[in-house]
Amino acid sequence: MTSTIPSPDLIDRFIALVGADHAVAGQDAGRRYLADTRGLYYGSTPVVLKPDSVEEVSAILRLASETGVAIVPQGGNTGHVAGQIPREGRADIVLSLERMTRIRDVDPVGNVLVAEAGCILADIQAAAEAAGRLFPLSLGSEGSCRIGGNLSTNAGGTAVLAYGNMRQLCLGLEVVLPTGEIWNGLRRLKKDNTGFDLRDLFIGAEGTLGVITAAVLKLFPRPLGHQVAFAGVKSVEDALTLFERAATRCGPALTGFELMPRIGVEFTARHIPGVRDPMDTVHPWYTLIDISTADSAEGAERLMQDLLEQAIADGLVENAVLAASETQRKALWHMRESMSPAQKPEGGSIKHDISVPVAAIPAFMAQADAAVLAAIPGARLCSFGHMGDGNIHYNISQPVGADTQAFLDRWREINDLVHGIALAHGGSISAEHGIGQLKRDELAAIRSPIEIDLMHRIKSAFDPAGIMNPDKVLRAAE
Repeated sequence: MTSTIPSPDLIDRFIALVGADHAVAGQDAGRRYLADTRGLYYGSTPVVLKPDSVEEVSAILRLASETGVAIVPQGGNTGHVAGQIPREGRADIVLSLERMTRIRDVDPVGNVLVAEAGCILADIQAAAEAAGRLFPLSLGSEGSCRIGGNLSTNAGGTAVLAYGNMRQLCLGLEVVLPTGEIWNGLRRLKKDNTGFDLRDLFIGAEGTLGVITAAVLKLFPRPLGHQVAFAGVKSVEDALTLFERAATRCGPALTGFELMPRIGVEFTARHIPGVRDPMDTVHPWYTLIDISTADSAEGAERLMQDLLEQAIADGLVENAVLAASETQRKALWHMRESMSPAQKPEGGSIKHDISVPVAAIPAFMAQADAAVLAAIPGARLCSFGHMGDGNIHYNISQPVGADTQAFLDRWREINDLVHGIALAHGGSISAEHGIGQLKRDELAAIRSPIEIDLMHRIKSAFDPAGIMNPDKVLRAAE
């Protein structure tokens, strides 16, 4: 269905719902609302609306449904697949949740926190900490991403190994449907087996079925012991063996296990202020190991030391550094989280967010490396990510001295190459970033016809007018 181009009078009606002080005209929206983080998409909009309550969101969607105007929900605009960017040359209205930042309740006894969709992730983490609890979702963009977007993309981050994705960290939702109806599903129950789980339809739907306005989030006891180590290994195979040992030895205390290449460490030390190589020795690959225990700091340190001493004795780890303070722990994680932006000063970067079964990581990496280097000799492979859950950010920096635009023009070609290898290993083309606009047509090509048809049926049932974030995840019907 083709969405309506709103007249000036209709735009004024939309603005009146939030007040002129809380609307941004299209010509003033700029990159803050219209550009994606990777510079691949730049959309257009007649107006950005910034509601302050679920009732205002409801009024906006009711008017949009009645008039056929497309709505694009947006949180912190930190997404990597342009799911939050309005279409270029169309008249999609951007609905920004940035003013809905209330933390409605923190319940340390029930281990839940109720937050509005516009809350910045770091603020939720801080509120949990103030109550003596932990909200474990952690991302490189946690200082600017918003929880509604985290839910809409089923965000993962660095602690999925122990705590799961956003789907596992949410008990209930408040959602405004495309019709303007409000579904209050802010239930705090861990056990509620009463029919279809509507919550799971909206988590990961990227704003195509409705607008998440609030959520009940799970909290956890804060660990008393926390230890981080940085270990150099000879190969991806050795990193996998080390992970197996760590998972067996540490059990649920293993909260993170990251894989990084030498070139990634060099990029971050070269381009990210305050980052330095933690070791005096050079290794082809590195692992970042994070252990959290419920007993004591001494317990976490002892567990990490036992793991690494045995691995070094067996020749599995070549060298290792243990963080001696919280400052050092944060510095090691900062290096890992800075690996993607550290590629930007090196020129063009073709990125992938794939996952494969953990045991298949070495084979995937070997095949993908060979295929990419055959296609682009001299390409610099900077593959890193969450080895513990199989999610690798398979990123490729341009050859030194290459033409940046010519390199980036091969984005789709290289994506198809890498994604094909991931799929051959039983993997996914999107582990935690979503589908958005970037991978929409590729999704349609790799999923079975019945899966795509079922997605369209769900979309039609919730959004018969086709106004919710059209052309994201699924191509909109004309």
